[in-house]
Amino acid sequence: MFYHVKELQYRSKPECPDPVYAKKLQEILGGQFGEISVAMQYLFQGWNTRGDGKYRDLLMDTGAEELAHIEMLATMIARLLDGAPDVELDEAAQNPVVAAILGGSNPQHSIVSGLGAMPSDSVGNRWTADYIIASGNLLADFRANLNAESQGRLQAVRLYEQTDDRGVKDMLSWLIARDTMHQNQWYAAICELEAKENIVVPSTFPRELEKQEVAYTLFNYSLGNQSAEGRWAHGPSMDGLGTFNYVEDPLPYGKKPKLNPAPPYIHDTPLFALRKSDDLPDPDMK
Repeated sequence: MFYHVKELQYRSKPECPDPVYAKKLQEILGGQFGEISVAMQYLFQGWNTRGDGKYRDLLMDTGAEELAHIEMLATMIARLLDGAPDVELDEAAQNPVVAAILGGSNPQHSIVSGLGAMPSDSVGNRWTADYIIASGNLLADFRANLNAESQGRLQAVRLYEQTDDRGVKDMLSWLIARDTMHQNQWYAAICELEAKENIVVPSTFPRELEKQEVAYTLFNYSLGNQSAEGRWAHGPSMDGLGTFNYVEDPLPYGKKPKLNPAPPYIHDTPLFALRKSDDLPDPDMK
């Protein structure tokens, strides 16, 4: 059960309107790593957790908080659009400053949403549930959460650097701090689960069913061999169950594939037309 409290989690009021920045702020609302994404990701991970306990409760706590962040950003975007200059296009044509402002704003903010936020990113792509990850494996999911918070905090910091509005900076400072906490909490949860399950996901797959001879091998598949200098190329593996090794010139493990011809009703290109030389007789032709 959810209920809404009318007060914001934190204040969300700019010093002055700025429709161009309102467009930019849409990214951390409806972008791939925005607040809508993390809210839905954490809530679905929580709802899909089979069994109760601290991890499910953590997911629900954080998912609900992210809903509050959506409301803060939606409020800020609406206020950045509130009172924005309403000018005619002919005026914009005569005033390069006005034209620049209008050119950098999102026309859908006035046409579609009525000076309100939208579930979309900074270039107008609608938010999609394809952005979220909820696999049922908490270690895999918490790693996705750590990445989402890392990307989200990076974008919020970049946006912080792109405004001089003290009200906007104040709100972003709160969101950046919460991203700091969320990165720390997901990392703490990851460490707990790794201590219980080790680091490779899923931990329940029988190891004898995987090709152990290549389970800890780094293949050199690019020009140069600088990757051989890393911790991942030599010494004990991170899970403690193997030893890293480096192969400078890897050989293929399989043979050149040869596919059978498709049946006539498929109407693929005839094999004789794919041969290297028309001078060679085709053994399949009669």
